[in-house]
Amino acid sequence: MRRREFITLLGSAAAAAPLAARAQSVPPMIGYLAQAKPEEIAVLVTANRNGLGETGLVEGKDYISEFRSAGGDANLLPGLATELVQRRAAVIVTLDTLAAARAAKAVTTAVPIVFATGADPLRGRLVESLNRPGGNITGISAMNLELGSKWVGLLHELLPAAKRIAILVNIENADVARMMITDTQEAAFSMGLQTEFVFASNEGEIEPALSGLGGSRFAGNCRRSLRKRILRKQAG
Repeated sequence: MRRREFITLLGSAAAAAPLAARAQSVPPMIGYLAQAKPEEIAVLVTANRNGLGETGLVEGKDYISEFRSAGGDANLLPGLATELVQRRAAVIVTLDTLAAARAAKAVTTAVPIVFATGADPLRGRLVESLNRPGGNITGISAMNLELGSKWVGLLHELLPAAKRIAILVNIENADVARMMITDTQEAAFSMGLQTEFVFASNEGEIEPALSGLGGSRFAGNCRRSLRKRILRKQAG
């Protein structure tokens, strides 16, 4: 994802605030909507604020910000998106999940929506096409989920004798998790590999998930084989 492109989209949307608001000298409001907890997206919000500053826009003078976080509960997103529309947001910015962007899209066809996601917005039913998003929504996607087949291919190359692979999935973002599972399963099936998925929704759940996985024989063998191959490549 190219930060400058995202900031340009955001700044353009904010600059297109309703003329009535400008006539009253009320700065346009940027509404941030996120499924994640506030502390988990704080760095992204700060980066956007700094980027807008680089374009000459000053918070409090040229625009104001309001934040809505679902605290990890996607079911709260539609209500929070509605609040931002009722608060007359000039633009709604979603910084994390497809669910947040879709919630905003569902409650307004007038307020511009700018999204940033790591998933495919086309497969996620967010846009009509990549070159012509359609409607009142646009944004940037890293689309790193499409690397799932590459990850499986690399693992298979490093461990050609392995018949089963384990994949750790973050289930905090249900949409992304479903896409990742589907993509990696398809890639593994094409290579004759079986898959085992372990799940975590936060940092504290990763260690228990991996510990449970470590009890299986195939996982232990994979780790030992992988370590040997890495050491062999480093030595060569």
